[in-house]
Amino acid sequence: MNIKPPLRRTGGMLAMLALAGCAGFSGDAGMGAIDPLVQARTGAPARLLKTDADRRALDELLQARLAQPLTVDGAVEIALLNNRTLQASYWELGIAEADLVQAGRLQNPAFGFQRTRDGDDVSIERTLTFNLVSLITAPLASRIEGRQFEQTRLQVAAEAVQVAADTRRAWVEAVAASQAVDYARQVAGAAEASAELGQRMRQAGNWSAYDQAREQAFYAEAMADVARATQAATAAREHLTRLLGLWGTQAQFRLPERLPDLPAAPRDIADVEQRAVRERLDVQAANLATQRTATALGLTRATRFINVLELGAVRESDGGAKARGYEVTLEIPLFDWGGARTARAEAVYMQAVNRLAATATGARSAARESYQGYRNAYDVARHYRDVVIPLRKKISNETLLRYNGMLLSTFELLADAREQRAAVNAYIGALKEFWLAESSLETALGGRLPAVPQSQGAAR
Repeated sequence: MNIKPPLRRTGGMLAMLALAGCAGFSGDAGMGAIDPLVQARTGAPARLLKTDADRRALDELLQARLAQPLTVDGAVEIALLNNRTLQASYWELGIAEADLVQAGRLQNPAFGFQRTRDGDDVSIERTLTFNLVSLITAPLASRIEGRQFEQTRLQVAAEAVQVAADTRRAWVEAVAASQAVDYARQVAGAAEASAELGQRMRQAGNWSAYDQAREQAFYAEAMADVARATQAATAAREHLTRLLGLWGTQAQFRLPERLPDLPAAPRDIADVEQRAVRERLDVQAANLATQRTATALGLTRATRFINVLELGAVRESDGGAKARGYEVTLEIPLFDWGGARTARAEAVYMQAVNRLAATATGARSAARESYQGYRNAYDVARHYRDVVIPLRKKISNETLLRYNGMLLSTFELLADAREQRAAVNAYIGALKEFWLAESSLETALGGRLPAVPQSQGAAR
């Protein structure tokens, strides 16, 4: 059979194939693919700032949130929108979407024109060629890039969830540090009063130099504690400020005076391992990476012998005579049979399989560790709230009664006040560790946990 595809018909066929393979852009750089994931796990939206209108909307949001003491949920909302490192990661979706669209489009055909002259004889040759391999493998390549886009979607969403978790922890650290500064100043105030009283009694001859020096030393140490607590509060606040992406007057935001109260009861989660493997985005991303690698391995095996395969329509004019036909160019596998490429693909696949197993194993372990740490942190904070603080209050009341009955001195009363402040400060630390442990548990399980009722705190 003599096949002579006309050049016009071949071009029309290529145009239809190209149009059929074209994939369009989403218009939001792929952000619509991760916003549901992020909102479900953080309670706040993820948005890409592309236009001046987006920036104005963000400025209005910042003005509204920063007008009041910044809550932990408000901090997470700001970080997901205003953290510039995270905004840069959002653009990874646009890159992956462009690669996906490109994979769905055929390679452009090549047009060749040749004109030769021998005396009065003029020969003109035209060729139109296109890559058959790209046509044959286009659906498979699109599936590979589709999995790559899905993997990128999960990775970017996981980074957003991580930023939200880091912001929650930074908020807890900043509020606890500010609260610790207040208590350190109260202790320093009590120490200052004791030192002044000791100095007056020493001048009156009613106190020894040893007792006066001891009170002065405690006051000096209390002032050093205030300086250290102030520096720690500054560092914690600046860490939170960096995560929020704030600067200038926006960095002067206010925080609540104290941490939230301890919940009435701890969370009871029976299936922490299964939930971590099911919900964590890094596990899902590793699973998709394995699937994508497996698909790529199949593509390598299918094309191991066909490296360059091109089909072209040829039209040749020689004076008045015209000739039509086609040509096929095929690389002959004499030296490279594709074994190295196949072996490499298999090695990459097994690498992905082992990484998936490692990710799942690590997720299970992190879930167990975080849940145990969460329960222990709750028990310690509850012990301070229900046992230590009530005992310290009882001791303080008894000390005050004895002081009023002139059975204890002023310095014993001040010493008891210092001990009570130290116990309250320890409770603040335990409460901070609990909220940090809850944030770590949410990270280990792949998303935010439902809110639980809170009890009335003991530290006031």
